[in-house]
Amino acid sequence: RAALNQQILKAVEDENRSRNLLKAATNQKVREQVRLELSFVNSDLQMLKEELEGLNISVGVYQSTEEAFTIPLIPLGLKETKDVDFSVVLKDFILEHYSEDSYLYEDEIADLMDLRQACRTPSRDEAGVELLMSYFNQLGFVESRFFPPTRQMGLLFTWYDSLTGVPVSQQNLLLEKASILFNIGALYTQIGTRCDRQTQAGLESAVDAFQRAAGVLNHLKETFTHTPSYDMSPAMLSVLVKMMLAQAQENVFEKICLPGIRNEFFMLVKVAQEAAKVGEVYRQLHAAMSQAPVKENIPYSWASLACVKSHHYGALAHYFVATLLIDHQLKPGADEDHQEKCLSQLYDHMPEGLTPLATLKNGHQRRLLGKSHLRRAIAHHEESVREASLCKKLRHIDVLQEVLSAAHQRSRLKYAQHQEDDELLNLMDAPDIISKTEQEVEIILPQFSKVTATDFFQKLGPLSVFSANKKWTPPRSIHFTVEEGDLGFTLRGNSPVQVHFLDPYCSAALAGAKEGDYIVSIRDVDCKWLTVSEVMKLLKGKGKDDVEMKVVSLLDFTSSMHNKCATYSVGMQKTYSMICLAIDDDDKTDKTKKISKKLSFLSWGTNKNRQKSASTLCLPSVGVARPQVKKKLPSPFSLLNSDSSLY
Repeated sequence: RAALNQQILKAVEDENRSRNLLKAATNQKVREQVRLELSFVNSDLQMLKEELEGLNISVGVYQSTEEAFTIPLIPLGLKETKDVDFSVVLKDFILEHYSEDSYLYEDEIADLMDLRQACRTPSRDEAGVELLMSYFNQLGFVESRFFPPTRQMGLLFTWYDSLTGVPVSQQNLLLEKASILFNIGALYTQIGTRCDRQTQAGLESAVDAFQRAAGVLNHLKETFTHTPSYDMSPAMLSVLVKMMLAQAQENVFEKICLPGIRNEFFMLVKVAQEAAKVGEVYRQLHAAMSQAPVKENIPYSWASLACVKSHHYGALAHYFVATLLIDHQLKPGADEDHQEKCLSQLYDHMPEGLTPLATLKNGHQRRLLGKSHLRRAIAHHEESVREASLCKKLRHIDVLQEVLSAAHQRSRLKYAQHQEDDELLNLMDAPDIISKTEQEVEIILPQFSKVTATDFFQKLGPLSVFSANKKWTPPRSIHFTVEEGDLGFTLRGNSPVQVHFLDPYCSAALAGAKEGDYIVSIRDVDCKWLTVSEVMKLLKGKGKDDVEMKVVSLLDFTSSMHNKCATYSVGMQKTYSMICLAIDDDDKTDKTKKISKKLSFLSWGTNKNRQKSASTLCLPSVGVARPQVKKKLPSPFSLLNSDSSLY
């Protein structure tokens, strides 16, 4: 698949060059030569896409290794991708945004890249699914840590379309997440096609796999609505979801038939309606595949196989109804009411002039109605065989040809056994059979929470605070003295801990601490993940009065990031501007107030007559009052749409 994608990429590039040359050329001979070259390129591209289509429906590659007399199922191929080097971009962001030594995170970045590389070739089992889900969950952490919503990070992600092989590239992590989701769904389809359909457990696993595949693809359709790759467009995903549910319904029918179909009235009614259900969902699938714009991009062999299966299972339904009518006569002592009810529920309406009970009691009417069902079964079989013969890919699938031929011959043989001389006088048309199933397949939503993923970059701190959409001051070193066990402030919050109720005249405040600061380290011990009690032990530990701690202050990131994004989007040099907050005159006078007697911190905190200092009031942190900001002229960039990462 990777080799085919590279050849398709080269052919697409040649095609684009030829088209550009054709537009630019004015010489008639040159234009004719370019047209000839373009026709050859288009021919090569079409052949490569047909080869990719053959791989997508290959029995030897994706189907069960067990020898089985069953119709093949359709898997999805995994999307291929190019290598991505996270190291430079993430290291720069760690240094710029988190103000930390980026070389301390080399192992974590290597783990992320190794995980991505492993996701390119997952095993076709639950372990492979868990691998892809763990990377998808990890991408959620990476997005929160390193991808601000209003800034491009310069990482180019390239993924190849699973159906056409055409590459799509974007500087957007959402393309990466959507492609991984698609591959999770595709892997489930490959697991389903490789299940042993000759065992009950294998068929149950296949049903579960296809339902989960439908759930992942449906989640992708609803979550990522503007994907640039056509195999992930809403129209295509809707068809793929229908296809997975149809194949799950087909496995339900096979599971019912696996123990053997008893030639018994009620059993035949059940199997006939199950077959009609499978034929109905495949008929709906083929109709969806035949609609624009899906029709132009769906593999022709897939649409042909859906049509073949709709006729094949419709023929089986009519064959089973014919068998229950011809082979079974209503005997004395039989449950007439039950049989009458089953026959009446088998049709929307009985043929003109017939009633369920009268038909059951009249052997001649039963035989005529049964033979009309056989004629419809033979017509459906002939159509399925014809449709399979029209598709080059299906013609070369031997097991498909054998199954269709065997079912066709069985119906023809049964019809020949009951053919009579007055056959031409029988003009009765068999009615449609109402579909019914004992197990209605449905979408199983993906459960990503069941796959645990540890944040590779958790050393940066709790994600609720230390994320890409928040901005802080660089870490400030605060050297202060603990006087008589009194810190001069209290602590609040857990992981990370904040400075709270700061005495404006304590040693820490004079050293530069502010109320609302986050404590990131104490005496070179990282505190971002510590609780209040653990931080308090470090502050008062070892009997030392001198304390050195590092703190950061949260900035108003929304407006600053908005301006940076707007500046970047108009092609100007990136600028980072400081935001100055004006302080009321009343607050300034508070700072100059003096107290006649230095109170202890506890008595200061309980004094209701005291007011907070200006340094506390001007902090834009949670739980702290914001000062009045002087009215400024609106920036011309503030009118631009800041959502530059629309996907």
